[in-house]
Amino acid sequence: MIQAKHRNRLPLPQPAVVHVRRSYAESRYGQIHLWTAYPSGGGFDERLPVVCLHHAGGSGRLFAAMLRELGHDRSVYAPDLPGHGSSDAANSKVTVADIAAAVGDFVDSLRIRAVDVFGYQLGALLAAELAIARPQQIRRVMLWGAPCYSPQERASLLQAATTPGARDDGGDVIEEWQRMLQRRGANVPPAALAEELGDRLRAGSSGTRAMSAVIEYPTLERLPLVKQPALVLRLRDESWDHAPRVRAALPTGSMLDVADYGQGFLSAAPQRFASIAREFLDR
Repeated sequence: MIQAKHRNRLPLPQPAVVHVRRSYAESRYGQIHLWTAYPSGGGFDERLPVVCLHHAGGSGRLFAAMLRELGHDRSVYAPDLPGHGSSDAANSKVTVADIAAAVGDFVDSLRIRAVDVFGYQLGALLAAELAIARPQQIRRVMLWGAPCYSPQERASLLQAATTPGARDDGGDVIEEWQRMLQRRGANVPPAALAEELGDRLRAGSSGTRAMSAVIEYPTLERLPLVKQPALVLRLRDESWDHAPRVRAALPTGSMLDVADYGQGFLSAAPQRFASIAREFLDR
């Protein structure tokens, strides 16, 4: 009798398996290195894929902590932008539109009809450009840290732009580390900062050129051209005052305050980010 009960018992549900992989794709500037997560079903029969785009001087490693969180029910792609991480660099100065076009090459290689896009700082501007250039393919966009500089701010920032690692005594690297410590948000481990500094040094002049492209980008002229639903994340970081201007420039934008976190949000609270992303992307 006991054995019969055991035979009829339903199997316990198995936890979702998330595969995290790295690979390469082609773009107009050469190979793009990818950080990828997808559920056990491959992601193609689940939620819409999401492409995550990092900041100038960063890499797709920025999203490492949240890949498994968001990858339970969709494919997640986090490319290293050209000249960053392990991706090939452009041979000349690039604009935000140029970098977005290279990301578009990767999106085309996926051979899928639609994707959602999330971007941080430079990545936020790339998400906007992709949404403008591909209105039928980009469904929703999430933006964090999109800057809105005045002409005076642009001139000052361009003059101050430097490449850490250029001084023989390494003093500029120490200064960069101190700036990162000052900007660090709540609950961000030192290891995450060390990885970010390593990415900044690895990007070198490519990161500096990408930052110049960010500074020169006419944010308030371009954002009104984004017609897709857009969510602006407002965190306690250097973009806190910029976020309302970004939101106001988006025709179908909304804004969410995440005031408990700042710089390093994705490594400090990957589950919180995944919850926010699902609430917006799965509507």
